[in-house]
Amino acid sequence: MHARIEAGRLDAATLARNFADAHAPLTPARAAVEADRCYYCYDAPCIEACPTGIDIPGFIRRIAAHDLKGAGETILSANILGGSCARVCPTEILCEGACVRTLAGDGAVEIGALQRHATDHVMERGLQPFSRAPFTGRRIAIVGAGPAGLACAHALAMRGHGVTIFEARPRPGGLNEYGVAAYKLAGDFAQEEIAWLLGIGGIELAYDHPIASPAALSTLRATHDAVFLALGHGGVRALSAGANEFPGESLGGVEDAVAFIARLRSAADKASVPVGDRVVVIGGGNTAIDAAMQASRLGAREVTMLYRRGPGDMSATAFEREWAQTSGIQILFDAVPHSFDADDDEPGHVAAVNVFVRGEPRVIAADMVLKAIGQFYDAPLGDTLALESGRIAVDPEGRTSLQGVYAGGDCTKGADLTVVAVADGKRAAIAIHTDLMQPGS
Repeated sequence: MHARIEAGRLDAATLARNFADAHAPLTPARAAVEADRCYYCYDAPCIEACPTGIDIPGFIRRIAAHDLKGAGETILSANILGGSCARVCPTEILCEGACVRTLAGDGAVEIGALQRHATDHVMERGLQPFSRAPFTGRRIAIVGAGPAGLACAHALAMRGHGVTIFEARPRPGGLNEYGVAAYKLAGDFAQEEIAWLLGIGGIELAYDHPIASPAALSTLRATHDAVFLALGHGGVRALSAGANEFPGESLGGVEDAVAFIARLRSAADKASVPVGDRVVVIGGGNTAIDAAMQASRLGAREVTMLYRRGPGDMSATAFEREWAQTSGIQILFDAVPHSFDADDDEPGHVAAVNVFVRGEPRVIAADMVLKAIGQFYDAPLGDTLALESGRIAVDPEGRTSLQGVYAGGDCTKGADLTVVAVADGKRAAIAIHTDLMQPGS
């Protein structure tokens, strides 16, 4: 390992603070005050802004009436992963961004925090508002145990179908388990939420079981009544493209940000994860922000983000960007990297990033470079499915070009958000149930 990439830069107490829950939960008194701020709009724009259509005024009214169980059930009936979505959703551009109080200049109701308050109440007490219908005799295969796959599985199990989820990794959760900053889903919340979801019964999981070939898909189709694909993004974009090689991309210390985040998420001891002294992150999305913030919280002395366009073009929200900047992350806009330099003392390792900032050349010292320039669907099933814009093509209910095969989440066209994946999974489950239960099916 390079001399300036070290584990254990910070003591255990500091790391515990740095990776603790980023936003403290509401106290009962604070939740009551916040719930009273809601106007309970009849034509609530916050509902329209929520991809899963949660009855937001309805659940907030129940919180105000001290009915947390009812509030939680209202949320979870629309979004079975309402607990994680309350923590990771960009509420500032979704429900809270549409809040009437925002339009009045009074500050949005803290919808996300209230949603967490209600769903935590349900899950911490082991309450199970949902029950499984009698077994229909139909069995559905789901590929991928991320938000889309889990939401689809739960909705199908509720309707009495047998479900098996085939997951390529050793743990379920997808993005929530491997791709979200540790301080957003602190502790083992992602797994606790999944365990609660699976409590409905009728859902089996097969881990370390990738479905990554047309033949594997054909087998699933032959042995199940329907298949739902929740494959996510398997590919990570490189700086080199085709014949255009990016000099230095293969140097040690240069890696994909998603791999860094996954390694940190799965580490039982954060002190065991090595980080550079000077870290450069390339990209302007949420993954780039998460990588930069976590590198800093691991003890990196300098963290610099390079984004090739201006602030208004970043896919990361303004809230995330400002959070990073106020946390000591330097963001250089209109910054286009064009090569990496090797270390004179260790030629196989990166030492600097050469970049044009608003057309002016600049050299930024770096012993670790994290690339966060986008992910893509890498078509592991070949050309067996029709594609649209490089992802699996589906109709509004999630049906693909193959009979009996459905898809949703990041492998299909749409916003790459947990809440959107949940909506896709639930919508496809309804379509699968409808199609299977038709007479003669």
